[in-house]
Parts: sequence; structure tokens; C-alpha cells
Amino acid sequence: MKINNTSINKKNVGEIVTLYGWVNKKRDLGGLIFIDLRDRSGLIQLVINPESDVYELASTLKSEYVIKVSGKVVLRKEANSNLKTGEIEIEVQSLDILNKSLDLPFDLNNVTALEDTRLKYRYLDLRREELKNNLMIKHRVMQSARSYLNSLDFMEIETPILCKSTPEGARDYLVPSRVNKGCFYALPQSPQLFKQILMMSSMERYYQIARCFRDEDLRADRQPEFTQIDMEMSFLSQDEIMSITEGLLYNIFKDVKGIEIKLPIDRITYEEAINLYGSDKPDLRFGNPIYDITESFKGSDFSLFNNIINDGGIINALVFKEAFGYSRKDIDRLTEYVKTYGAKALAFLKYNGEFTGSIAKFVDDKIGKDLVNKLNLKDNALVLIIAGDKKTVKTSLGALRCKMAKDLGLINKNEYAFTWVTDFPMFEYSEEEGRYIACHHPFTLPQDINSLSDKEKAKAYAYDIVINGYEAGGGSLRIYNPEEQEKVLNELGFTKEQAKSQFGFLLEALKYGCPPHGGLALGLERLTMILCGTENIRDVIAFPKTTSASCLMTEAPSIVDKRQLEELHIKLDE
Repeated sequence: MKINNTSINKKNVGEIVTLYGWVNKKRDLGGLIFIDLRDRSGLIQLVINPESDVYELASTLKSEYVIKVSGKVVLRKEANSNLKTGEIEIEVQSLDILNKSLDLPFDLNNVTALEDTRLKYRYLDLRREELKNNLMIKHRVMQSARSYLNSLDFMEIETPILCKSTPEGARDYLVPSRVNKGCFYALPQSPQLFKQILMMSSMERYYQIARCFRDEDLRADRQPEFTQIDMEMSFLSQDEIMSITEGLLYNIFKDVKGIEIKLPIDRITYEEAINLYGSDKPDLRFGNPIYDITESFKGSDFSLFNNIINDGGIINALVFKEAFGYSRKDIDRLTEYVKTYGAKALAFLKYNGEFTGSIAKFVDDKIGKDLVNKLNLKDNALVLIIAGDKKTVKTSLGALRCKMAKDLGLINKNEYAFTWVTDFPMFEYSEEEGRYIACHHPFTLPQDINSLSDKEKAKAYAYDIVINGYEAGGGSLRIYNPEEQEKVLNELGFTKEQAKSQFGFLLEALKYGCPPHGGLALGLERLTMILCGTENIRDVIAFPKTTSASCLMTEAPSIVDKRQLEELHIKLDE
């Protein structure tokens, strides 16, 4: 049986051991050859004396050769505290080269290669300690989740990968059917409908480490295929579901990081999150909330602000005492940044007993006193102001708040800030589709079934768990009454025929004694990202896709043989 490198320590001194692994580094120091042997567990130092029978063979070793060695465990003359095995080394007595390696396209110990190069040679990149540890953390998250949910009498149940295409949400990945000409399966965006069906099947408590697929624009925390820790429960209230989720997160953080998070986790409503932080996933590792100063400028001599207020707009501000020394050039740079979020301009004031800045001439004694009180201004403070419609103002300042915190070093990267965001809107307006769509999904339980016609104000029993500015998971209570489900679909613009065509099996199942139920899904990769301290989701996936949804290692997607297309009854447009 293979022995892990890091299982050997000074208790094994004098023993003969046999080890396998890769040559991480070779050093020839005055006749002695030192080799860092690497396996999944870590490094151990080998030493070969010039008198050794294997000295000549050892001289031929190169990086990433796969070798087998046997030798005596001895104490090192100078211990290396940076290694788990730093107190000992192996005096090699026998050596076998199991396989050789070509010269590497990049140095695994000092990576300067572009990410595209590392993705092309992903099997080499995964040998690096950082990525290997990330995958180990992901493994431990899954183990911890399974252990906790099993202890609460959940059943792990698989749901189909080949599903029916349904509207709402992101674009589906479609799979043509060979047997059913002209028909397509869809890969699941989530197991949403199936887990609800499982509740109707009396399973009561379900979970799954579920693969999901969404054909959407990619970014640093998004991939076309990803994994959810998916849960659904019957007969439980929103508070009880949130409590079970808190216990799951508590176990994961304790098992993986040795951290005991404070329970219960604080809560903030969706409306409060937008108003204070400009985001439904606020990063609470730092303060600097958004202030509403609309009333301060109402009726002022500043016609631009007055016109915006009269048109139903708002004036909001951020305060950063750490940025008082920002130059006009720095402000111009921030102005260009907020313009990407739709803001037309960024006004600023500096306060040091008196106001200076781009709109200081409009700040009279009354407005100045009001701003000092509302913003709690102290000397040497920078005030950044955006005026406009509510959505643009909140979104722009929310993004600027996070950018400033990063630029000014206000974020403690060793801190984990948790919050629940609750009371989400039932609907949201889609500019792309020109209509209201479901904020979460069409099966979310409304807080008041009679309020649906007022789509701006209708609220849902929906909740997200947010960690360090990431939506780590989200869920809701589900509609379990067939008449209410029909009413929600009608409000979303579905005719009875469309609803039956898309969701007929679910609507039929609702009629056969559906229990009250709800659930939540944690994004496994996003949660692992947070635990690993990386901002790139590709760092926690063994074989990720690029932002163009391609795999550089396997060269997928690729052109397929014409015969395959014919079997699937597909003809490509020239």
C-alpha cells in the first residue's frame, strides 16, 4: 500500500520506507543530490549520496518525472519549518523511474503563465499546491454537507439530467433526441421542479449535490455548468428552513476552516439592502452605507438636483474619510467607473470644517448643517454623490462602495460576514423582454396572493444567504395550492395552454394532495471560492470553461461528424 509523504515524521526515523510521486525539484549541492518528492499529500526531501548505486540514475531526473524510491528515514541536519516533513529526509537506497516527462510549458513552482495556457495544460496546473488544496476544500465541503443533512434524516436523491425545456430564467442547453425526431431535451438549470415533485411524493426531506447548466454570459463567479447543494423540505416554515441552512453553514465552516460562525445569522430585507448598500448581496465586512440626501437639496439653488427631484429622482451619497486626499484626477477616474452603471455624473464634496468640491457653491449654511448631521461628517471626509432615478443611483453607488473599499483596503480578507436577505419582490421588470418576470421563479409563494396585480409592491417568501458580498445560496417557500399557482402564472402572462404545455406535470401533481414545502440551494463553487479566498470560480473547478464557454484542454465545443448530425435529424445552416 502506498504511503503518503506527509504521514512520515521523526517517529519513523530508522525505518525503511517506499514512496511514489513526482520530482518537484532537484538540487545538486557539492555532490549530494537533493530531490523534493511530491505526491497529493505534499513534499518530502530525498537525499542521494555520491557513493549510492542509484546516484547516476538520480542525476538524470528532471521535473515531473514519476519515480519510486526506497530508503531510510533520517533526521535532517537543519529542519525546514515550512514543510510538514521538514524534520526528516529519506536516504535513497533504490530508485526506479516509472515515467518521464517532457519539458513543462510553465514552471509549476513559479507560475507566470497566462490563464489560457494553464487551462490548456490543466492536468499540470492541478498539480500545483494551491489548486489541489482548493479541490480538497471543495471535497470537504461536500463531505460536511452530506454528514449534516444525513443526521437530520434527509434523503439523497438523484434527479434527471435530460429534462423538459421550460421558460423563465437563463437559456437552456438543448440536447437533440435521436429517437424522437425534431424533439429536444434540456439540461437542468436546477432540479427545481423535480424536488417539488419529490415533496409531493412524500419524501419530506431531500438533498442532492446537483449538477446544473445555464447558457448565460459568464464572469469571474459564473460557469455554464456548476454544482448546488440542493435541499427541499415539507411542513416547515421559512424560519425553520433558514435555521437548518444556518446549521449546515455552521458545520461546513467549522469542519473546513475551524471557524464557529455566530448564530442566528442577521437578517436584512431586500428593500433595506438596496437602500443601504445598493445591492441584494451586500458585502458587510465594512460599513460605508448609502445615505439619502434628497431632502437636503430639495428647493435648493442647484437647478440640476431640483429638476431630478421634481422628476421623481433621488440624491444619494457615500462618505469615505480615508479618501479625503483624492485628487480631481482620482475623482474623474471614479466618474468613468460609475458611468458604466448608468450614472451620468459623480459630484463630490470635501469636508474639513467647511465644504469644497464640485458642487460646494450650492451648499449654503442650511444644506451644509443638514449634510453634516445626516452624514455624520467629521473633518477630512470625502462625500461622493450621484443623482438620478432610484435604480441607477443605488446600483452605481453600490458598485462604487465596493470598489472604494477594495481600493482603500477597508476589507478584512480573513473575516466572514453573513446575512440573510429576505422579503424579495415577487416580480421584477425585464428591460430585455419588456415585461415583468418572476424575481426568483414562477413557483415562489407570494406573501399576499391578493397583491399580485401591484407588481411593484408584491412580495415573496424568498430568501438569499449572502457571504462577503456573494449570493452563496437562495431559496423560497413554494406555491402548493393549484389555484394560487395558476393565478401566479396568469400574472406572468401564461395562458392556460402555455402553462399546461410547459409545466403540465407539476400543475397536475399539485392537485393530488401537495404538502406545504420550501427549500434552498447553496452554490457549491461560490461557497468554496469564499472558503478558499479566491475571486475566480475557475480556481475551484477541476476542469472549468473559459468566459467563452470553451474547454481549452479538450477543445470542446467542437465540430461533430456529419453522420452524427444526420442521426439526430439536424441540418446546419451554411
